[in-house]
Amino acid sequence: MPATIVETNPGKFKRLDIDPITLDIIENAMMNARYEMDAVLFRTAMSPGIREQHDEFPMIANLEGKMVVGQFGSFIHGFKEAYDGTIEEGDLFLTTDPYSCNGAISHINDWLLLRPIFKDGRLIAYAAMFGHMTDVGGKVPGSLPTDAREIFEEGIRIPPTKIYKGDELQTDILELILHNCRMPNWNRSDFNALVAAIRTAEKRVIEMAERFGDDEFYSALDELLDRNKRAMSKLIKTTVPEKKQYFEDYICDDGLGMGPYRIKCAMWRDKNKVIFDFEGTDPQSISSINFYLNEEMFKMFCGVYMIMVFDPQIMFNDGFYDLMEVRIPEGTLLKPRAPAALSCRTHALGRIFDVLGGLLGQGDPDFLAGAGFSDSPHFMYSGYDKNGEWYQLYSIGFGGIPGKPSGDGPDGHSLWPSFTNVPNEFLESYFPLRIETYETIQDSGGAGYNRGGNGLRMGYCFLEPGTISIHDDRWLTYPWGVNGGLPGRRSEKILVRTDGSQEMLPSKCDRIEVSSGDILYFNTWGGGGCGDPLKREVERVEFDVRAGLVSVEGAKRYGVVMNDDLTVDLKKTDALRARMAKKRGDVQMFDRGGDIETLKKRCKKETGLEPPRQPEFQAWALKAMGNAAKAAPKSGVKVKRAARKTA
Repeated sequence: MPATIVETNPGKFKRLDIDPITLDIIENAMMNARYEMDAVLFRTAMSPGIREQHDEFPMIANLEGKMVVGQFGSFIHGFKEAYDGTIEEGDLFLTTDPYSCNGAISHINDWLLLRPIFKDGRLIAYAAMFGHMTDVGGKVPGSLPTDAREIFEEGIRIPPTKIYKGDELQTDILELILHNCRMPNWNRSDFNALVAAIRTAEKRVIEMAERFGDDEFYSALDELLDRNKRAMSKLIKTTVPEKKQYFEDYICDDGLGMGPYRIKCAMWRDKNKVIFDFEGTDPQSISSINFYLNEEMFKMFCGVYMIMVFDPQIMFNDGFYDLMEVRIPEGTLLKPRAPAALSCRTHALGRIFDVLGGLLGQGDPDFLAGAGFSDSPHFMYSGYDKNGEWYQLYSIGFGGIPGKPSGDGPDGHSLWPSFTNVPNEFLESYFPLRIETYETIQDSGGAGYNRGGNGLRMGYCFLEPGTISIHDDRWLTYPWGVNGGLPGRRSEKILVRTDGSQEMLPSKCDRIEVSSGDILYFNTWGGGGCGDPLKREVERVEFDVRAGLVSVEGAKRYGVVMNDDLTVDLKKTDALRARMAKKRGDVQMFDRGGDIETLKKRCKKETGLEPPRQPEFQAWALKAMGNAAKAAPKSGVKVKRAARKTA
């Protein structure tokens, strides 16, 4: 039964014509309110993940729940359909359960708050925000176990709950939640910061309605949505072909030693609508790499990607949603059934962007970018210091953005453009850590006419005994290059003990004990190259060599020979490029560095790690998938019955 909205004023809003000047003023005021939400949060939260790294996402929506400004798209329609209760003035909802809000959030560390905004007894808008909490309980510090089999192992799970009723905080509920978290003071502060940010949005919305009029404000939001729809309709017609395009990519492993897992998608245009169909994606994992992908969220991902690639002037919001149809089979990696674990979902979430890039770029190769830093690698370190005080760090690693038709990929950047790094000075001041190394990894970006961005190397020297957890990927498969561009370098994690011994750590692991003086080298991957590297201007290659981004030896991937004084030997360069072009032949649209079977055969030699075993799937999931057993071997992934059923 859908939610019931309680309004004391039965009057309906009227749709009016809004002049362009007023519309622009309201548009910019809405965007400013959205950024003010960020500012309030960053200045009042305590956890470094939110305060310093900005792992949060705000939204302001119209009264129908369609996002007008924000980042992740609106979940409100699905929330209202799933919530069996009333929505009243003075309410503020809290939820952390992806299965209770149709995947509006993707794991239980994200605390999502939603506020209906009322004015004069009528619902006029919504404000929402979610932020990643450093800890919400569960079996490991950080609440992101790599070996979880069910979501119950990941921490406290909160269904949609009125945490405020009539503007009164339900203190007993909040205290019960905080009692289950390892860092209750951080969580309390972050919760209050989220509330403050949402109240700021509420205040600005009411101010706008009072200044311009309720009907004018209502009409302006609708016009902003309609304007986006008109622009996206033209964009879809000119960039998405009617012929089906197919693309697939992989999650390297599941934290249990099995992999890779395939994400497959088809895309085509049917008249004015673009359709995405994920049939052929692997069944849900028995581990925690599942990603409950909300269809509306995927539409926003796709819309933002298209806008940024083809026409950055378009303001993105939810106006275009009925121009897209998203089909995700139930029981797959992207639509798991409860209580499947979700704590390692970040890898599939990020890989979606590579799949999107591969699909959209096939329709117009001139806009095709390489595979990028499609992940948010997590590093967690916790324990008791010499004073017996508990410390706990959660941070996100950055890597290489892909080369693109318009230029080189940035070095050491985040998947999410608004994220920032946690300053090393902050880490060293508040945690028993010393940052030994913080640098880009030379030659890790894929060679291309436009170079892929380099990955980052961070050297964490631990000053207290503790345990670490790592979430990462792209250690088996390469970040692929496009249109002749070469793949980027893969990730690796090396733990150097105080006795000088080295351990190559898997990409997903928990409970790794470290001692004072041990050093972890956390090396992220580079972006794939874009375009023929043999056509890159030698002046650009020389600059990269002098800047330390490309080595003298690495310059030869571009067919460039360097002199001892780091100038280009033009004669030898011309000769080398001619030989390389003849040997290579025609350029490839995609260069993955080898198929899955080849990568597995080379795995131990190249990575120092054993290749992952073939994935095991639950019997009911295989039955639901139907043809999954036949389709999987084409990608080098065989399906087997799981030895243990968990759901």
